[in-house]
Amino acid sequence: MEVLKTVYYSNPLWTWLLAVAIVLFAWFVLRVVMRRLVRRLRRVTVKTPGRFDDMLVELLAKTRFLFILVVAFYAGSLILVLPDAAERALRALFVFALLIQAGFWGDGVATFWIRRTAKRKMEDDAATATSLTALGFVAKVAIWAIIALLALDNFGIDITALIAGLGIGGIAIALAVQNILGDLFASLSILVDKPFVIGDFIIVGELMGTVERIGLKTTRVRSLSGEQIIFSNSDLLGSRVRNYKRMYERRVVFPFGVTYQTPPDVLASIPETVRVIIEDQPNVRFDRCHFRAFGDFSLDFETVYYVLDPDYNVYMDRQQAINLGIARAFEAQGIEFAYPTQTLYLSRLDASEEE
Repeated sequence: MEVLKTVYYSNPLWTWLLAVAIVLFAWFVLRVVMRRLVRRLRRVTVKTPGRFDDMLVELLAKTRFLFILVVAFYAGSLILVLPDAAERALRALFVFALLIQAGFWGDGVATFWIRRTAKRKMEDDAATATSLTALGFVAKVAIWAIIALLALDNFGIDITALIAGLGIGGIAIALAVQNILGDLFASLSILVDKPFVIGDFIIVGELMGTVERIGLKTTRVRSLSGEQIIFSNSDLLGSRVRNYKRMYERRVVFPFGVTYQTPPDVLASIPETVRVIIEDQPNVRFDRCHFRAFGDFSLDFETVYYVLDPDYNVYMDRQQAINLGIARAFEAQGIEFAYPTQTLYLSRLDASEEE
């Protein structure tokens, strides 16, 4: 018993042993309780439709091991008599660990809210879902920036002078990474202006595909043949982008030609025949059909109509039905389609004419 009363650094030995026991007990209890609580809550959240319990599980799962260890050490140190410098160091360490853990919790809340909201909005409003992704990134940057400033202030660093110094250094960094910043600002411009959103089918030059992801530096598009095309945001913003998802109707212009042997009365009846065939199709609005020109080997007609559904498969179905209808009508009326031909006329001279 006398040994336990031996004083080491202003504290009896039994106090040191008790402090170690408190550290181990606090670490063990917090660790075990946290794990079991997360497991039970995960089983409960599967059966409940609420979002609060899901978010609570996410936050508990983001509680870091080092934070629990620091909390246990700080709890054990409370019963010890320590020098002022040691107490300040332990308190600063505890506050630093608490701030870092608060950063993880804030990051978790932002991630959870963005993920759930974007998933709910994706089917109804893809543009809002795309903007939420950008807002989530901005929110996370703001959270960690505030945590970093508070942590530095906790260690006694003058953050006012630091912010002023960062402003000057930021100019130099901006000049060094202007290409990256250009892509960053281009991505923000895309997210704010919304020339396209996730799920849109776009054509850029000779490349085309469905937008899968709009990142901070690049935009990723899944092409029709299956490969992923990666565009730089700054290059994409400076290109002419055709967005077929925003199309509300499709204008179709198609020409055809008939032979020169077709009588004028039959030529005059062709526009009406084509009009009837097109107007018989659903979701189609007829515009015009005209005898346009005398071609090199055909009498050329031009037809214009609108498909009221922007889907490409619907357009092709209507075009196929119209083509078949015109082919059947022309066959019934004895009208022949023209194709490239040349007629050679030969003239033979008599013997007297040759002399």
